[in-house]
Amino acid sequence: MRAQSSATTPPRIAVGAASAQPGGGASFGTVQAALGVVAFSLTFPATAWGLEGFGPWTLIAVRSILAAAVAGGCLLALRVAPPERRHWLGLAVVGAGVVLGFPLLTTLALQTSTTAHAAVVVGLLPLTTALLSALRVGTRPSRTFWIAALAGAAAVIAFTVQQSGGALTSADAYLFAALLVCAAGYTEGGRLAREMPGWQVIGWALVLCLPLTVPMAAVALSYEPVHLTAHSAAGLLWVAIGSQFLGLVVWYRGMAAIGIPKASQLQLAQPLLTLVWSVLLLGEHLPVAAPLTAAAVLVCIAVTQRARG
Repeated sequence: MRAQSSATTPPRIAVGAASAQPGGGASFGTVQAALGVVAFSLTFPATAWGLEGFGPWTLIAVRSILAAAVAGGCLLALRVAPPERRHWLGLAVVGAGVVLGFPLLTTLALQTSTTAHAAVVVGLLPLTTALLSALRVGTRPSRTFWIAALAGAAAVIAFTVQQSGGALTSADAYLFAALLVCAAGYTEGGRLAREMPGWQVIGWALVLCLPLTVPMAAVALSYEPVHLTAHSAAGLLWVAIGSQFLGLVVWYRGMAAIGIPKASQLQLAQPLLTLVWSVLLLGEHLPVAAPLTAAAVLVCIAVTQRARG
């Protein structure tokens, strides 16, 4: 979730017009967005692994610094010119939402919540992103799109309430706040990815956050002990490189190609993928209602992808 400088016009045109290209441009955009969803579906299990050896604040700060090191190295190696001044505010929103806000809030939630429960709550992210997109970018999806999106969200909510017994916790409050900041970051990032390559959007956002994440890491490491294990190291590397950088690269490219609302609906499959990973990687119990929710969500995804925006 290429390697061309934003200082030249042709790369911007290619990225921004991907959905209009003949020969499957929109289909390739869907594939890229789907790859981003797969990468994101591993984030919660990887975070749970990371928390086995790192404190929450250390994990958040170090993952961002590692991702920024990779992104910054790519930007330097390819001699990418800094973004235009008009893009910096949007990049700050991306950084606040997907680099700092979402990782911070979900990591705090996972201290008391299972990855399965967190995954289904965050399943509301597609609808939240579509709503913010309509407000920020001015997109106007069709009525069929909204009916299918609301049906998918309703299925996720029903699953969440059924599994939690109807009681919301402090972890849920963190997760609902994470929905808002992440949706804002996705919306702004998808808009910027129409004007500059997607990998540069997240790359510059990561670099922009370094003045905050470096001091945060220094303070966190002085207070939170580190117990490095194979699980914690693997979890840290995945959330830093897989989720925080590569996943967002293909995700933003996909959103630029097929549009923010349709790309966001692919994330309806993310909580169900996370449930599978939570069983395979963490040994969590898979709820009986998961297959029914999976079927309902997949139907909603098919409808939203066919609906004309």
